[in-house]
Amino acid sequence: MYPTTLTQLARSNPFSAPLFSVQQVEEPKQNLASNGGSTRRFAAAAAVDEGDSCEFGSQKYLLLCGFGGILSCGTTHTALVPLDLVKCRMQVDPDKYKGIGTGFKITLKEDGVRGLGKGWAPTFIGYSMQGLCKFGFYEVFKIFYSDLMGEENSYLWRTSLYLAASASAEFFADIALAPMEACKVRIQTQPGYANTLRECVPKMWAEEGVWAFYKGVVPLWMRQIPYTMMKFSCFERTVELLYKHVVPKPRAECSKGEQLIVTFVAGYIAGVFCAIVSHPADSVVSVLNKESGSTAVGVLKKLGPKGVWKGLVARIIMIGTLTALQWFIYDSVKVYFRLPRPPPPEMPESLKKKLGLTE
Repeated sequence: MYPTTLTQLARSNPFSAPLFSVQQVEEPKQNLASNGGSTRRFAAAAAVDEGDSCEFGSQKYLLLCGFGGILSCGTTHTALVPLDLVKCRMQVDPDKYKGIGTGFKITLKEDGVRGLGKGWAPTFIGYSMQGLCKFGFYEVFKIFYSDLMGEENSYLWRTSLYLAASASAEFFADIALAPMEACKVRIQTQPGYANTLRECVPKMWAEEGVWAFYKGVVPLWMRQIPYTMMKFSCFERTVELLYKHVVPKPRAECSKGEQLIVTFVAGYIAGVFCAIVSHPADSVVSVLNKESGSTAVGVLKKLGPKGVWKGLVARIIMIGTLTALQWFIYDSVKVYFRLPRPPPPEMPESLKKKLGLTE
């Protein structure tokens, strides 16, 4: 039979190494107490066979995945600060900033080129911390939930597995992001309030205390958890479909460069859907962090059904590009550090036999 749960989980990861394949092997029957050890030994053997730098699911693997998350989220969000600044201003002052082009013109006229970089420091720090938790904990929770579900259910319910693991990871990631997100929005949307992170933090603390940094965490969960669930589940399933229906040759025959191209395309497709499902909550977060003493419910009433969709086009462009680059960088980090990159999921042999697909 096929090896145990962790191996099947490895196979469900969207990133693959061209020379890796799971071979059908005969294993002696083992009691439940020994399953964890046998899974770990098999994963370690697979890593050695492939020349990977560590075992799948090991501490080193998870830490390097977290490092990949820091690079993918911190750098990409910082690079897109000018577009993010205009998007936020369109959300909080739609009468003045009527479109993307108008927003850039007004910002350049009032603040100059330097003004387009406002909020870069809290963006870099906040989204680096978020990336560490988002990608690192996603790998942790995917392993944990797959072990709970078992090999066959992990395959049959793999989309639910991706959704649950990504939602759990984002819950903690947003707690890490919230303080810097509050500072970023205050700097970008309140002219004259503060130009740097060092100016902003003491002012916000003096006005509202610690609440100033965490009052947006619930709307942040409303924005980021649906976003991340879509980001990971849509990406993983899109990668499956691209290799199955679009890429003209088997994944095992694709070079690492070709695999990275597939990663980028799948990431952009996922990003478009991410932007749409999370935009209303993003509008609420922007206004909430701009206005002292405001509440999420009050902001939602103020914006109305149409107001929450202001700036959607700018956000689709930003998030689509952002998500594609994040997955590309994350996958590149795995390639550089020679981390295990198992292929898309395939039906377990035991399930094939149950369904009568094999003799």
